[in-house]
Amino acid sequence: MTQYFTMEDYWQAADVIRQRSGIRPTVGMILGSGLNALADSITGATVIPFGEVPHFPAAHVEGHVGRLVLGELEGRVVIAMQGRGHFYEGNTMAQVGFPVRVMRLLGVETLIVTNAAGGLNLAYQPGEVMILRDHINLLGMTGHNPLFGPNLEEFGPRFPSMNDAYTPRLRAVAHEIALRAAIPHHQGVYICLAGPAFETPADVRFLRLIGADAVGMSTVPEVITARHCGMEVLGLSGISNRLVGEEGSPPPNHEEVLEAGRILVPRLETIIRGVLSSPLLNPA
Repeated sequence: MTQYFTMEDYWQAADVIRQRSGIRPTVGMILGSGLNALADSITGATVIPFGEVPHFPAAHVEGHVGRLVLGELEGRVVIAMQGRGHFYEGNTMAQVGFPVRVMRLLGVETLIVTNAAGGLNLAYQPGEVMILRDHINLLGMTGHNPLFGPNLEEFGPRFPSMNDAYTPRLRAVAHEIALRAAIPHHQGVYICLAGPAFETPADVRFLRLIGADAVGMSTVPEVITARHCGMEVLGLSGISNRLVGEEGSPPPNHEEVLEAGRILVPRLETIIRGVLSSPLLNPA
């Protein structure tokens, strides 16, 4: 199992994409459960299944198509991932972060990443959006980090700072768009667990105690990789269910996540399209 990749591996994947498409994206998007339609609306699109790109992780979870879509959306040249490979599917951390580094080699400067998350903050309700202002890298604290292995200086320094991992300017733009569109939203802290089992009530109480507002099984490795590459990042969580942390409370399930996603999709699409069309996305 691949624990880390070389620059040759990253360039091999980037070259395959370049051979398939003359599109040169500046914005990357990793679209979680339910957001396939947004990528389908990209114009002038080149579509490439993950399996046709060397070293790309497979995406097998329901709602994750597993394709790259390159083209134009809201006047921006973009590359979108319809789905992602997760750590719990058997991918290594290096594999999870691999597509982000390939995006950087293709010219991507800004990454927009989405996920479905369980609400830990008792003020959060299913169907609301959380703009990520920070994260807790619990997986990294237990030894699972996408930057493990020899550092590739071509991407970034050995010990990258994670202060302002989520670009404050982009968070402010997303907040204003959500306000104008009357989208219920919060700004909070996301925590990533390995999965694939959902949390116990004791887990929920612990995660809330250490300052997490929402919990999921993705995003953080991708964001760490993006920040190491010097990308700006906007993170958006769709709150799919509310985690009370009491014994006897209804258990979460993946069908519940997908159902909440149907409510969240138009809200997340509105915010993403608004950010893409904003002159503040890449100010001069």
